[in-house]
Amino acid sequence: MDTKRIHFIAIGGNAMHNLAIALYKEGNVVTGSDGDIFEPARSRLSKYGLLPKNPGWDAGRITKDLDEIILGMHAKAGNPELAKAQELGIKIYSYPEYLYERTKNKIRVVIGGSHGKTTITAMVIHVCAFHKIECNYLIGALLDGFEVMAKLSAGAKYAVFEGDEYLASALDRRPKFHLYKPNITLISGIVWDHINVFPTPENYKKQFEIFVDSIMSGGTLVYYKDDPEVSDVALKARETIKKVAYGVHPYTIRNGITYLVHDGRETPLLIFGRHNLANIEGARNICNAMGISNGTFYQAIASFRGAAKRLEKLADNGKTRIFKDFAHAPDKLRASINAVKEQYLDSKLAAFFELYTWSSFDKEFLKNYKDALKDVDVQIIFCDPETVKKKGAILPLPQEIKDAFNAPNALVFQNSTEVVNFLKNMDWNNTNLIMMSPGNYGGIDVEKLAAELAKK
Repeated sequence: MDTKRIHFIAIGGNAMHNLAIALYKEGNVVTGSDGDIFEPARSRLSKYGLLPKNPGWDAGRITKDLDEIILGMHAKAGNPELAKAQELGIKIYSYPEYLYERTKNKIRVVIGGSHGKTTITAMVIHVCAFHKIECNYLIGALLDGFEVMAKLSAGAKYAVFEGDEYLASALDRRPKFHLYKPNITLISGIVWDHINVFPTPENYKKQFEIFVDSIMSGGTLVYYKDDPEVSDVALKARETIKKVAYGVHPYTIRNGITYLVHDGRETPLLIFGRHNLANIEGARNICNAMGISNGTFYQAIASFRGAAKRLEKLADNGKTRIFKDFAHAPDKLRASINAVKEQYLDSKLAAFFELYTWSSFDKEFLKNYKDALKDVDVQIIFCDPETVKKKGAILPLPQEIKDAFNAPNALVFQNSTEVVNFLKNMDWNNTNLIMMSPGNYGGIDVEKLAAELAKK
């Protein structure tokens, strides 16, 4: 491939910074810009000399010798760098559009769904890597054993992408997963989300119908049959594609370890949770569609440790286990709580959940969290006023949060220091903790906190 000069507008995103590093490693000249860039993107970009020297936007960075611009979603339509690129007539891609252009001659595998898509994509990539099956990929989370979570190479037969339903860019208001034109597709679940973009459940579901319609002729749709919305979309899909339904993989739990049950055998796992058993079954079916046998799949999945921030274990002293999880929507919150409760039936559970997304600050949407914490012994809900302000939302009152969750005994905090002090003063004997947020917990160093709690 010829070397190109490529500039990323909004380089700090999860997918964007990984793609930038991948293109740099190919030998391209890569530059970028962004506002605030957070970890781990900041350190990873710095390692490769790609961290912008100055935060913010500068039209002076855009010159006519650039070959391509890759535009991230959180760069607004009035961005000065975008305006300059348009003025100079430089080719502008959203990252999914760019990925399609680079892989249009490959077999594209796209994993979509309101939940589970990151983990299932990670599982498929892990299986390929374990068996040295070359594939292109992009995923928005770190995976153990991988230096960069994006790869584009000429020799790969398959390209495996996490299919995000959020919008592609300020110039392209289509959901990202509409742009890939997949050959093999999976939908893991459909639960209304991103209400600032998709105003009704029907409108949100429609995006998945369009996604299915974009499957190439003769392609395959793998779908989670226990989700009625997913099943409805699948059953309505045209008959020229193959449809494969899946459920939860058979399993058993002994002494805090989950085992897959198959072919008269048991395969021990490093992960757990009923939702992950469904993710595994989805990944197995995707691998089968890629020509990977069950035996090959089971051999590899036994060493899968999970994607970063997905029930990621931070500490374990035998009497207390502490997890970090990305859960940012009601169904994800429930799935993560149920997983820890089922895995450790004889332990109590404390949950620390940060309301973070724009949707979660909407009073009507907040009601979707009803009873999400009902099986938790110590219920902690954190809402950072600064986060609410930055998102242009309205700070819900503590009582409104308790009422929405139907959790009268929940402890609602608006100060991260108070949360830390409360947790440090708890009795952690035979009690597990799961900390859940797609944000940064109001600046709390959760790894450090977990280490301190595990010493108690």
